[in-house]
Amino acid sequence: MKEIIKSYAEYAALTLEFIGITVIAVVTLYIIAYGIIKMLQQSNRFEIYELVRKRLGYGILLGLEILVGADIVHTVAVDLSFSTVGVLAIIVIIRTVLSFSLDVEIKGKWPWQEKKG
Repeated sequence: MKEIIKSYAEYAALTLEFIGITVIAVVTLYIIAYGIIKMLQQSNRFEIYELVRKRLGYGILLGLEILVGADIVHTVAVDLSFSTVGVLAIIVIIRTVLSFSLDVEIKGKWPWQEKKG
């Protein structure tokens, strides 16, 4: 029974990794094409740049979240040891910091700064 669960978890982790990478790649290609088309149609390049930058950032954030989920599934269900948990912790910390900094960059404010209005 454990081997069946382990096999399923490996498959699930690989599937999540594939989905996370695919999300980042597809969003990047789509946003680049979108930005080029919009720049050919409009003259306000700064607005287009900001829009493309935000959408690309959100796509990368989504892909990173999926990849973190894949790492957790793989570590917990497939290869649970002190060394893999340590590696997982480092990966999650790096991806969390990256996600946090991307979010701040996209929104232009700290998460605890509420909109007034």
